[in-house]
Amino acid sequence: MPFLLQALVYLGAAVISVPIAKRLGLGSVLGYLIAGVVIGPFALSLVGQQTDVMKFAEFGVVILLFLIGLEVQPSTLWDMRKAIFGFGGAQVVGTSLAIAGVSMLLGLPWQTALAVGMVLAMSSTAIVLQTLDEKGLRQGPVGRAAFGILLLQDLAVIPMFALLPTLATIAPPVHAAAAEGHGGASLVAHLPPWAQGLSVLVAVGAVVGGGRYLVRPIFRFIAEARLREIFTAAALLIVVGVASIMQMVGLSPALGAFLAGVVLAESEFRRELETDIEPFRGLLLGLFFITVGAGIDLKLVASQPLVLVGLVLGLMGLKFLVLFGLARLFGAPARGAAAVAAALAQGGEFAFVLLSFTVGAGVIGATLAALLTAAVAVSMALTPVAMILYERIAAMMDAAIPKQVPDTGDFEDGEPDIIIAGFGRFGQITGRLLTANGFRSTVLDSDIEQIDLLRRFGRRVHYGDATRMDLLRAAGIERARMLIVALDDREKTVELVETARKAFPDLVILARAWDRRHAYDLLANGADAVERETFEAALALGTTALQKLGYRAHRAHRAAGIFRRHDRKSFEDLRPVWGQEEAYILASRDAARTMDKLLNADLARLRPGDAAGSWDTASLDEELKERAEREGARREGAK
Repeated sequence: MPFLLQALVYLGAAVISVPIAKRLGLGSVLGYLIAGVVIGPFALSLVGQQTDVMKFAEFGVVILLFLIGLEVQPSTLWDMRKAIFGFGGAQVVGTSLAIAGVSMLLGLPWQTALAVGMVLAMSSTAIVLQTLDEKGLRQGPVGRAAFGILLLQDLAVIPMFALLPTLATIAPPVHAAAAEGHGGASLVAHLPPWAQGLSVLVAVGAVVGGGRYLVRPIFRFIAEARLREIFTAAALLIVVGVASIMQMVGLSPALGAFLAGVVLAESEFRRELETDIEPFRGLLLGLFFITVGAGIDLKLVASQPLVLVGLVLGLMGLKFLVLFGLARLFGAPARGAAAVAAALAQGGEFAFVLLSFTVGAGVIGATLAALLTAAVAVSMALTPVAMILYERIAAMMDAAIPKQVPDTGDFEDGEPDIIIAGFGRFGQITGRLLTANGFRSTVLDSDIEQIDLLRRFGRRVHYGDATRMDLLRAAGIERARMLIVALDDREKTVELVETARKAFPDLVILARAWDRRHAYDLLANGADAVERETFEAALALGTTALQKLGYRAHRAHRAAGIFRRHDRKSFEDLRPVWGQEEAYILASRDAARTMDKLLNADLARLRPGDAAGSWDTASLDEELKERAEREGARREGAK
């Protein structure tokens, strides 16, 4: 088929199927997989075999791991060592043994059963991370646990390639398919083991050293030329080059790309690299998912439907149980453990490579390998469905929880003045202050342990997810004067502010923010005012520190007031450029210099012998306004 016509088919299938799948709530991954099934050689046959296209599309996984590496600093990676080597290692070993045990019960010899177990222990990096990203789970505990397991699986492929051939009862010569499966471009395969290990260390050292000492000067030189397309080409060159080096020494190209990303995570060019490479990631991953869908052998599915259904459900069910049990063993809550297990219950991309390798090594027969290949592909296609099913079940369980909470009671009669969403350490202080001043409030929280504790102290707190509009209406938000959002979840805070603002345009919404970035997001989504959770506490501690260093109490108090007003003015001045990364950084630097200069000048006016009236900070706003006007007039005069 001509290249342009093939490109037309792939792009057309994606453009048609993915938006429809998204509208139906199925997610983009399932849309791509369905598109692949429809246009594949076993359905409409609009494209041929996917072998060559798959090799090209797999580069999308390499780019995905590079971008993830850019988000993970070396210190973060060290902090994740328990998730990677502990949880990840336990998953690979536990799943391999569990599947091998079931395979032996079904009549397979132990060598073949163990090979099947290792092959099916792998999960799909591309599908899992893309699905978690769409569900908003990739940055949280679920995403970190899943990523740790996937990273360890990439590492485990290396010893698997060494172990699998030894499982053959009779070791025949390795076929071409096997050589191709195990990185046929490896230049060290013929070397003794010690030399191969040394080559791996040299390659990893070259990637780390080059990333730290060579890449930055090169990018700086290219950036000075101000040619964006050359910068993009250089970014792709880094990814392709590192992936090629890793493949030459027998390592996973995706693992090498991740390592390169980690090395560049602290580079000043990180954001530019992410922006330039992101479009290639989306397109190539989409192509990868289409090729997986097109590779599902519908004839084999039709010829042995019950066997295939049993294999797929058995694989996903067994992996779910093993992952859930291990996640609970490593301290994950039940809901988080279920999310990790549902996300990783499928087979992975490496299963296709390992199956080819095992057939060539004589460990697994061709017929069984074809059946397992179809089962892995179908399980990958069912992953988005499994996640949707998990969400539905979790939602049903959440809906049932309030019935199990003792003495929840109905919402108070009358009209509340304030709805408080979240009653942890932040919300309690705000709520107690408002209640002490005679305002009626209705409090919502979704932490059942926190609710039980507060009820023991006589606080009336209602269980519920405050982002649900029906619950807010039942709580009386239509009659309330104010909504205070004090949730412990950054994303849910933004979601609640946005939802409430659209539904109730006249409602006063105040929100707790983690930092400036979060504060700007909340204001952009409709909050009337925000308060950074640590700002006032840090300022109070600074005031105490000044007193301990010899300042009199009134002088420290006034110094804190000056700092507070300068910081809030800087916050408002920078708000218009929030979202424009480079402009915001430049403006922040200028604002910091200006703030330091004005702050030093204002603090210098505080004489050690100031009268007790210096406790009064009410005049500071007027003083700062007059100073700003004088500064503006001076600049105009200089022009």
